[in-house]
Amino acid sequence: MGELIDTILRRRSIRRFEERQIDEEALRVILEAGLYAPSAGGRQGVLFAVCQNREVNERLGRIKRANSSPKMATKDSFVSKEQPSIADDPEIKSAFYGAPTVVTLFAPKNFLFAAEDCAAAAENMMLAAESLGVGSCYIGQGWTAFDDGYGQDVLRLWDIRRDYYAVAQVLLGYPREGDAHPTPKPRKAGRVLRF
Repeated sequence: MGELIDTILRRRSIRRFEERQIDEEALRVILEAGLYAPSAGGRQGVLFAVCQNREVNERLGRIKRANSSPKMATKDSFVSKEQPSIADDPEIKSAFYGAPTVVTLFAPKNFLFAAEDCAAAAENMMLAAESLGVGSCYIGQGWTAFDDGYGQDVLRLWDIRRDYYAVAQVLLGYPREGDAHPTPKPRKAGRVLRF
């Protein structure tokens, strides 16, 4: 297998991060990978808001947590036992899991393929991160982090266009030392249909 395929097969969502900030060069490469993602019609409409302010990230992550109501995990249905999500553990207070870098992906509100463009950019970024030893996690429903007065103030401070909305966040940071890279779940059979 080639290096790219190995990276794809190895990538896992990381929800336990070291406090230290990621390397500036690694961040540049990760963002460049996002900028080169495919986009519908080649529009390149995704905006990447990079926040490395721990206080802002923590507060927005708590707002997002408060505005999320995931169905809580059960013994047989869960997101991750090794790196629990907010759906797995009600004691987790921030939907950003203490990540030192949070990239919010914004896209035009009235564009049919806004969410798809953001998802493609996020996947490129997460694969680039994995190849550089940086952990990542995709967080959907990005708008819920800004769904109060503080969040609205942040959008104004960041000068986010009013015709754009937060689609998702990509969390970035070095995996916490001592935590094993999450074990992949077995691939379910019968998902490839050939005709």
